[in-house]
Amino acid sequence: MAVDRDQVMGVLAGVGHPGGGDLVSRDLIRALSVEGGVVRFVIEAATPEEARALASAQAEAEARLRALPGVTSVQVVMTAHGPAAKAPTLKIGQHPTPQQGGPQRISGIDRIIAVASGKGGVGKSTVASNLAVALARRGRKVGLLDADIYGPSQPKMMGVSKRPSSPDGKTIEPLVAHGVTMMSIGLMLKEDEAVVWRGPMLMGALQQLLGQVAWGKLDVLIVDLPPGTGDVQLTLCQRTQLTGAIVVSTPQDVALLDARKALDMFAKLKTPVLGLVENMSTYICPNCGHEAHIFGHGGVAAEAARLDLPFLGELPLALDVRVAGDSGMPIAATDGPLAEPYLRLADRLIAGGMG
Repeated sequence: MAVDRDQVMGVLAGVGHPGGGDLVSRDLIRALSVEGGVVRFVIEAATPEEARALASAQAEAEARLRALPGVTSVQVVMTAHGPAAKAPTLKIGQHPTPQQGGPQRISGIDRIIAVASGKGGVGKSTVASNLAVALARRGRKVGLLDADIYGPSQPKMMGVSKRPSSPDGKTIEPLVAHGVTMMSIGLMLKEDEAVVWRGPMLMGALQQLLGQVAWGKLDVLIVDLPPGTGDVQLTLCQRTQLTGAIVVSTPQDVALLDARKALDMFAKLKTPVLGLVENMSTYICPNCGHEAHIFGHGGVAAEAARLDLPFLGELPLALDVRVAGDSGMPIAATDGPLAEPYLRLADRLIAGGMG
């Protein structure tokens, strides 16, 4: 009689953990394989100390499995992560330090592209996350900085929640998701915790997220800006050498009014505008296939032509894009047709030497 995975997991669920629970409920079993009568798996402890404490549990698991009918061999490996990552001890949100000599480069980062909008609700963060993933799929080394300090959404959209570590209390180790190195102040706070800061603390936080994160070598860093024309935008443009900005808007007039303010801000700050993107441009009914333009259509392209700025393309209004973002799997990380508009946007930036 052959043994199967469910039988093996049932046996392991009966092996207690010295700290309470069992090997299965504590989620310590990794790489389990059952081939014929040969059972192999890894017990993955969090620390070397836990691994030592689990020695008797390992022996018990081996003995119980060998006694299981159909098992001919049991191979168990104990591993440990090493010391638990140290949580950042540095304070985020301190006042910025003086900087001489104008905007500075960030070591190791070739290009920095800000994704901006004049108002909220136009899908700027969705564009930023999907553009970052699309560029990574095109072979670029990409970083994503969530600079929306008051409303950080990239942890949710990128599917990460682990608190970043700080090995020395100064440098912050970013996380990686979908091939993108990312950092957000949302990873340093409780999920429902509000940021209640004045402007100088916002500026200091941005300075830290740019300068104290170990970004490594990147081809491009995408910065998801908050909506509007406030302290974060001013700090980024005045302190950091930007390759340029992408302005996202929906087609309707009220959104374009605010997009023009964002464009005027970048002009005053002498930050190049790489182009405009029309988001939520077209809606295709999933039932009948009818094409509708809920927020209008073509307004952003017309504005780009009026201002002699590049028009980088139209992005659809689609339920699957929203669902993907809410689930932590950006639509650009999938192979479905809705990934294509973001891949085309990435290709345009690469072709123009900006991505």
